[in-house]
Amino acid sequence: MSREKVLFVCTHNSSRSQMAEGLLRARFGGHYAAYSAGTRPGGVNPFAVRAMAELGINISGHRSEHVDEYASIPMDYVVTVCDSAREACPYVAARVRNIHHRFHDPSAVDGSETEKLDAFREVRDQIDAWLGGVFGPGGHTG
Repeated sequence: MSREKVLFVCTHNSSRSQMAEGLLRARFGGHYAAYSAGTRPGGVNPFAVRAMAELGINISGHRSEHVDEYASIPMDYVVTVCDSAREACPYVAARVRNIHHRFHDPSAVDGSETEKLDAFREVRDQIDAWLGGVFGPGGHTG
């Protein structure tokens, strides 16, 4: 059985889309092949790496990629996780479904290192719960 391909798109491909890719791969990798990209890639955020490591998911080897790198790869699902990516990237079509779900940008949080990491944890957990509802058993795609 071939796995369905899911591309998560965000502006910088540094936090939300990276965490979504790592979470989908860890939780439902037997059913889905996960990828992520950005409309203006800017490098993987170290706080995203730390927040994911707390769950035992290593995204330290991920790299921030431009969405054009996936233009020739047919995706079953394309998920935009921020409004600006949705507006800038309507041309990425999915074979099955395009999905948009906006998550707060944790990298926009000012404060101490602990406050920043807490913001990443909160968004990570929101993404994790949302992915379970959409891609998990009995989710909207299945």
